[in-house]
Amino acid sequence: MYIKKDFSFNDLKENSWSGAIATLEEIEKNGKEEELMELLEEIFTDIPTETEVNDFLWFEDDYIFENLGIEMEE
Repeated sequence: MYIKKDFSFNDLKENSWSGAIATLEEIEKNGKEEELMELLEEIFTDIPTETEVNDFLWFEDDYIFENLGIEMEE
């Protein structure tokens, strides 16, 4: 079965797991929620699965932070 659903930032937080949660917390701490949602729309031109979005948030956090202008301490 195929279901399409619009996600808000809060939906992402509620449905993410593992390292993606830390990425979302950092984005929220920096007030970049809207910018993240815009970035995700640019990145995923086709409809992604929840796992694809979660893995992107988890494993591409450096790329995300750089694109959102979030500087991380080394």
